Amino acid sequence: MTREDGEAVLAIGTPGGDQQDQWTTTALLRVLNGVDDLQEALDTPMFHTNAFPSSFHPRETVPGDLVVEPGVGEEVVDDLRRRGHRVQVAQEWSLGRLAAVARDPESGELRAAADPRGAQGYAAGR
Repeated sequence: MTREDGEAVLAIGTPGGDQQDQWTTTALLRVLNGVDDLQEALDTPMFHTNAFPSSFHPRETVPGDLVVEPGVGEEVVDDLRRRGHRVQVAQEWSLGRLAAVARDPESGELRAAADPRGAQGYAAGR
């Protein structure tokens, strides 16, 4: 949750074990760096690394291992491989299940978004 002047303005998260912190941080950084459309921030192709110690058996730590959705583009994948990363291209819309709610600090209006990954979430309001 992010706050402005002590007031909650954004709640964002996803299930996902070791990757949930990476996916949530990526989406949060998109919002903090100016992506105004909350849905766009969640829909942008996702990625994660497996280079950190794993908290679940039988996952392992794999330095240099990067998993990306195909939407990042072949050029990006090729460039990452040239830089020495072992890139695994996952299925489209398969990394994360992000959802977010944001409150406009000026108007108080609520906005919500949920990505289509896994067809498990949706944003609704009235």
